Amino acid sequence: MKLHFMKYRKLSYWISGALVALSILSLLFHGLNYGIDFAGGIAMEVTPVNAEMTIDKMRSELAQFSPELQEIDGGAILVRVGLPKGATDIMQNERVREIKNILGESVKYDQVQIVGPKIGGELVRGGIWAIFVSFVLMSVYIWIRYRGGYAVGSFISLLLDFVLMFGFFSVMGLEFNQTAIAVILMGVGYSINDKVVNYDRIDENIKKYHKMPMDELIDLSVNEMLSRTIRTSVSTILALIGIYIFGGQMLKEFAVAMTFAIVMGTATSIYISNVILYHFNLRDTKY
Repeated sequence: MKLHFMKYRKLSYWISGALVALSILSLLFHGLNYGIDFAGGIAMEVTPVNAEMTIDKMRSELAQFSPELQEIDGGAILVRVGLPKGATDIMQNERVREIKNILGESVKYDQVQIVGPKIGGELVRGGIWAIFVSFVLMSVYIWIRYRGGYAVGSFISLLLDFVLMFGFFSVMGLEFNQTAIAVILMGVGYSINDKVVNYDRIDENIKKYHKMPMDELIDLSVNEMLSRTIRTSVSTILALIGIYIFGGQMLKEFAVAMTFAIVMGTATSIYISNVILYHFNLRDTKY
């Protein structure tokens, strides 16, 4: 069965425009939900001294602070708690005392760290630089690898990928931390890989079918690579479902964001980067 993707190319532009507008509006008015890494907070490494103090019990007792808990090596538990914006040193120390009063002597305190706003701000700047540099390097690769319509299509879809990933974190209210930056970079990298594979097949078919109309040729190329695209996406998503179910609370948001990145990367490869090629005379393009 041959699917006619180019038939809906105009609709894909409208949907993409609406998603970009939603992402930008959400970023402007709602912003990002900065995690402890960026907003500042308390990180405590504790070791339960009795079997009753499980990670679930600890999460329940500290629920008022919306904590992040993660089991680490040696049976220890990493407890991370955010702080109100503009928290003073006195407020930070008071929050540490509140946590210790709740946990009491049921745990041993191996390490206590306070991430202040200054450190968080430096991490934000570092994260932004990481994303900016990756965007520039991917753009350079695209320009070297392709020319003409190929370069324009991949560059526009690359920019769209970044905007939609940030918009997704804003709209969903997912915690934006160092892991989120890794998710964005991995998701966009996956998307670029998918685009390159599709572009190579389109270029092969251009050399093979000299008189085939461009919309039919693009549809043919996408359909030829569709089974490969679906297998890759589905296998990755199945792994992410396993992470979501069995990976614990800390990995659930990672799995959700990565699933969106996979779906987004596949969709923009088919309906944006490929569709844009329709507006160029690719048979005269050399790269």
